[in-house]
Amino acid sequence: MEGKLLNMNNKDILDKIENMTLQEQRNLSYEELIQIIDPLSPNEIIELSNIIGYPVFTRLCMGILKHKFVLLQDGAAAIIVNNKGQILLQSRADRDKWGLPGGCQELGERFQDTIIREIKEETNLDVKEQDLELIDIVSGSTRRNDYPNGDVVINNTALYCIKKYSGELKWDSESKNMKFFDINSLPKNQNDPDLIEIYVRKCKTI
Repeated sequence: MEGKLLNMNNKDILDKIENMTLQEQRNLSYEELIQIIDPLSPNEIIELSNIIGYPVFTRLCMGILKHKFVLLQDGAAAIIVNNKGQILLQSRADRDKWGLPGGCQELGERFQDTIIREIKEETNLDVKEQDLELIDIVSGSTRRNDYPNGDVVINNTALYCIKKYSGELKWDSESKNMKFFDINSLPKNQNDPDLIEIYVRKCKTI
């Protein structure tokens, strides 16, 4: 890819990367990334980060240290409650754990935009901003995540409760399954027990 970039303008470079598969983006070498980023303006670098996804983009920029460096990353998670009072959990494809819908904040995004986008991407459900109920901003050692590929991240998470939503529940390749659970019958292999505990403590009365 390196040689091809020499004769491409910045927009074409960004378009080419946007049309790559997720795996192709993740396989970009540090040397290729230097050549890609060098001619870009700050706004175009933000656009590139949002195309690739901020955490992956940050890792790529670290070269050989990408799986060694512990990332501090911001994001949002959702307690989606159905009319039976059950909460929605997803069984993630990259590990044998059940967790809440949510994900990382992209550059320039508000937390409200993050959670609405992530819910749509992961569950196909539509949520309006006025129906977001902020529960808490959760940080600290309980927000550490260790991934199978060796990545370690510590998250700062905006936790929302959502009781109004529309659409048909579907999930993408990031999840193996999605299911509403009674709050007293949650699976033991949870990915976000700290967030659910906060919901139970603070928000069952909301």
